[in-house]
Amino acid sequence: MARLPSSPARRMRVLLTGATGYIASQLLPVFRDRYELSLVDVRASNAQGEPVEGVKMANLVDDPDASIGPLFEGVDTVVHLGYYHPPQLGVTGAGKSYLDERPNVDMAERVYRQALDANVGRVVVASSNHAADWYEPFLHSRELEVIGPADLPRSDNYYGWAKIAYEALGFTYACGAFGRKLGVVQVRIGAPREIDARDFEGKSAAAYKRDLGAYVSPRDLQQLFVRSIETEDIQDEWHVPFQIFYGISNNTRAFWSIANARRVIGYEPEDDSEVRYAADVQRLLISRGETGRLGPL
Repeated sequence: MARLPSSPARRMRVLLTGATGYIASQLLPVFRDRYELSLVDVRASNAQGEPVEGVKMANLVDDPDASIGPLFEGVDTVVHLGYYHPPQLGVTGAGKSYLDERPNVDMAERVYRQALDANVGRVVVASSNHAADWYEPFLHSRELEVIGPADLPRSDNYYGWAKIAYEALGFTYACGAFGRKLGVVQVRIGAPREIDARDFEGKSAAAYKRDLGAYVSPRDLQQLFVRSIETEDIQDEWHVPFQIFYGISNNTRAFWSIANARRVIGYEPEDDSEVRYAADVQRLLISRGETGRLGPL
């Protein structure tokens, strides 16, 4: 059984953006059971062409305020998963320009502002591990052991830069700069997919170790978001209702810290990629003498 907290006494009203996306597909089974949901996206079907029940069409980048504003009225928490994917471009890596990623920063600003104006209590945002992906070569070379939310966010690509911008904007709203403090949680999602060992056959062990460390199971991701929505007090040591949590399971090979998620919201991940994929780990790593939590050996 997933380690979810008891359901709130009052059924919370949650607005979910990006409701037809991949992350939403993992969260919706639990969200539909716990919350009074409003679902919005630019399309009504998922990537497989299957309709997603209850989705309202809305473009949070281009639609006028008069049509966007009412979506936020009476909402307790916004879960912002919406993402503008530039056509014919990957998420990370070369090829993207500043303007390709800029609509996502504009969308985050608009979500924060509409939430503030509608007196929403909290916004929980899908950030990414890529907000700090510049550090990863140093983790693999073992010059660093672990990175946590308190380390400076650093990225060498526009996707990661945009996530850093979401986080910085979120803190500005959380600290009360615009009249009241808006609660903000940033979830730096790791690898929210099953790890297929066939994808790593004949390749360096470093890539496989990386995915093992970054893995997050659906039930752990659900728990992390539920606790980020429902935990009453998310203030930091400066009394600002702002937190950054890494979205990973309880992985033996983890290289991002989830200590603050455990402490602040009681996150108790149930899964460990080392156990879940034990037979593949034995075959691809241990039997070949590949040692160490990260790196090529």
